[in-house]
Amino acid sequence: MRPASLLASVLLLSGVAGAQTLIPLDSRPATRVLPALIAGLEGGAPHVPPSDLLGTAQRGADPLALGAWLEVQPVDGPLVVALDAVAYGGLVQSRTSALTVPEALARLELVRAWHARTDQPVYAFITLPREPDATDRARNLEVVRAMIGWAREGVFAELHVTWDDALPGSPSPAEGAALAQDAPANVRVYPGADEVLSMLAARALSPRGRTLRVEYSDPGAAQAVMRYEGIPLTQSAVNHAHASGFEVTESGPADLTLYVYNGGDARRAAIRVSSLLRAGPVAVADVAQVNTGNPRLWADLSTLRQTANLEALAAWGTPGNNLGSALAHAKLALDGASAVRQDALLAREYANDVIYSARVRALLRRALPESALAGQDAQAQLLTLAKEFFPLRVGNEYTLKDAFLPWGRSFEWEFDLTPDAQP
Repeated sequence: MRPASLLASVLLLSGVAGAQTLIPLDSRPATRVLPALIAGLEGGAPHVPPSDLLGTAQRGADPLALGAWLEVQPVDGPLVVALDAVAYGGLVQSRTSALTVPEALARLELVRAWHARTDQPVYAFITLPREPDATDRARNLEVVRAMIGWAREGVFAELHVTWDDALPGSPSPAEGAALAQDAPANVRVYPGADEVLSMLAARALSPRGRTLRVEYSDPGAAQAVMRYEGIPLTQSAVNHAHASGFEVTESGPADLTLYVYNGGDARRAAIRVSSLLRAGPVAVADVAQVNTGNPRLWADLSTLRQTANLEALAAWGTPGNNLGSALAHAKLALDGASAVRQDALLAREYANDVIYSARVRALLRRALPESALAGQDAQAQLLTLAKEFFPLRVGNEYTLKDAFLPWGRSFEWEFDLTPDAQP
């Protein structure tokens, strides 16, 4: 099953209450499928472009095609948009595009025009590109400044300016700090990228403020500066909490506890999560390693039969990716998500973030060289390797029906889980 049919199969068209229109950063599952599933938790069916209209590593999205698609979507809710997809064609292209400032801004006019035509709110984000890939930082900065100007004019209900993969020496943290100094109240500036569309979708659909308590498996290590964000993990958690609509509290009751596994005894962490669940809603962000979940932590949580009781789980990317997607999912789950969709999304997160990232990806890389992963043999090999880890039980039991590598590389997969029976 390919992405368009996957979305249709999971986002059962049970109505469009609270529907959003999403324009993702690119066609990757983490940036296109996951935000749509989060946005659809409460029963709506978000409008999302088909994957072939969005950018890949090799080619950018066509802004004219995206604009034509947007023109014919129902106007029944806000627009949540990755501005880099419209301006440059995607995240990869935002680093290397030869467009001038006027050309990029001309492409972005379709967003301003949509807001003027529909009078619906626009939630948007734009990134500061990573080093050393960025070829024209001055151009990107000028476009970001123009978008901050649009936010000041009221084009955006919210604009998030984020930066992507800030390794040591990256100018992005300093650029972000300078931009934040005189930004209007509806602009947030912080490290992030792939998770931001999900957080903005949650903000648009769930405007009610919630309280959050954050607990770390290793509190001392949480004070260290993270490699990909240039700030401590504790600050990243606060940034992503605020960006998702939570207020962090240190004491007293909270609507949600975010348990951040950042190293240490995985079995003890699983027992602690189980204990926290007896007191109230819990989400888990596993950030001990980049792009992979900790097998012991998740095996122990499964043994304790607690995975299905979480509000959200995330372990698929950088610490910021995981914090943001877990909080976005939890924000909507707290509002009363469809039980069927909630269980299916937890199963998808577990299948991707734990089974694939910690198990199947390594097996696939041992079986085939990266250069061979775009072919049909790789797709067949992937499905054979992955099926060994299924069926998967969360609340319901899920069978793996199909799997493929949408970008022809091992970093991400796309897959179809089928529930064996309704919970």
